[in-house]
Amino acid sequence: MQASDQDAAAAARRIGTFLGERREQIAQRWADAALFRTVFTVSRDEAVEACKAVVDALAAVALSDGLEDVTAPGFQAIRDQLGRMAASRARGGVTPAQIANEVAALRVSAVELLRGEFPDPSGPEAQEGVLALTLLTGTLRLVVMETTLSAGEDLIERQRQQLLEAATPVIKLWDGIVAVPLIGTLDSARSQVVMESLLEAIVDQGARYAILDITGVPTVDSLVAQHLMKTVAAAGLMGAECVVSGIRPAIAQTIVHLGIDLGSVVTRSGLADALAYALSGLGVQITPRITVPPGPR
Repeated sequence: MQASDQDAAAAARRIGTFLGERREQIAQRWADAALFRTVFTVSRDEAVEACKAVVDALAAVALSDGLEDVTAPGFQAIRDQLGRMAASRARGGVTPAQIANEVAALRVSAVELLRGEFPDPSGPEAQEGVLALTLLTGTLRLVVMETTLSAGEDLIERQRQQLLEAATPVIKLWDGIVAVPLIGTLDSARSQVVMESLLEAIVDQGARYAILDITGVPTVDSLVAQHLMKTVAAAGLMGAECVVSGIRPAIAQTIVHLGIDLGSVVTRSGLADALAYALSGLGVQITPRITVPPGPR
């Protein structure tokens, strides 16, 4: 190891020791910073404990000589905490750039304490320590940004999944009969949600009939047809007969043109016809209501 590398390693170890010894003082100062103060609102002690966890992680990273390593094991212990903090700040309208600046601001109070550790606060040894601490807090900033972006992606994915589920409701029409009215374009992701939601409803409701109404689906291609067939087959394996309703003339022509065989699938022109078929299968008889005209007064 060259002299400069040895000096850098020694400076990193000094920073690790400094963070361990000054853990309480640093945590007390950081607890008043916006990054912690606005997240841990129950009590200041809660914010202080969170700050201590971050200081401990930084000390572990410094002692392992990983000042610029965002994958250092020391950071793993606080990634979840940092992610929750960043997500909380983001929900409050704070931008990623502002969060990064809040992390960078933590360096100032730590540097003030660090300079007091040296006989000459402006001497070469102190400057090496400040540089090492600056590198370490810069790496912390990168870790926070990484977790912020990851948390944002997770949130977007959860929202997308929730939208898919909201767009594919399973409705109980009768005891033993459930239906999924599909509206809009079907793709692989949404078709998978349809299948999962329908199968769960079949089990929960003990349904014997499941109706897939595609009246609101503008187009059907070979991929969509395959998904429908898989859904019908899966429903059959769960003990329910699947009925596809709402096949409009244009879609029927497309299915024939694509050479898709729906011969094994029960189809009906509309939701009402599919419901009548299912009710008949359950032994429910529907009789038209006879309206008796009022007699003379």
